[in-house]
This record gives sequence, C-alpha cells and structure tokens, in this order.
Amino acid sequence: MLLTKTQLNKASVKELQQAAAAIKAEIAKRDSTTKTDLLKKVKKMAADAGVSIEELLGKAPKSVSAPKAPRAKKAAGKARGKVAPKYQNPANTAQIWTGRGRQPLWVADALASGKTLDALLIKNCNRC
Repeated sequence: MLLTKTQLNKASVKELQQAAAAIKAEIAKRDSTTKTDLLKKVKKMAADAGVSIEELLGKAPKSVSAPKAPRAKKAAGKARGKVAPKYQNPANTAQIWTGRGRQPLWVADALASGKTLDALLIKNCNRC
C-alpha cells in the first residue's frame, strides 16, 4: 500500500484519511510487537544471569525490604506577623523593604552605585 507522491496528490480526502488510519494502526501494532519482543529478550537475559526484572529496575522484592518507619509530623511553626519596613528607596518612597528575603532591584542598584544599607534606612516611617 505504499503510495507515491503522485498517488497522494490524486487521492481524495476520504482516501487519505483511510490511509492515515491504516498507517496509525500498523504503527501501533508494530510498536506493541517490538516492545513485547524486547521484554521477552530482557527477561530471558535476566533469567540467564540469575537476576529478576525487579532487581534490574531497582524494585526490591517486598519480602526483602524492611518496613518503613512512620514519618514524624513536623511541628507547626510559629505564625509570623507582618514586619515593619526597614529600608526605603530615596528615589521612590513607595518602594520599601523589610530587610528580609531577597533584595529588591532598587536595593541592589543602590548598593552597586556605592550607597550603603544605612543610607537606605527609614528615618521617620508612618507605616512602621
């Protein structure tokens, strides 16, 4: 059923769809056959070597593995409240930072330009 380019160009849409369905079915059939054959070969090789498939795949037999101890539940951490801002962008006073977590870009830029964190400290803060 190999079709030449000329035959493809002359075929109707319905004929092309039928050909596509037949091709997909054949691909699925061959994939299944290939996988089955490969699995048989691997099982035979493993048996010849005295090894089980589970051992090859890293799955220990259930009778060999020790039972896992139950995990201890993690204690609930103390809920953290909001922290007052500690630093403020002198160029844009709406930009503030508590000093915790990752530095905002404006802090990194200020430090790169030679300013210190002390220069960015909030002196009089209404939101503190």
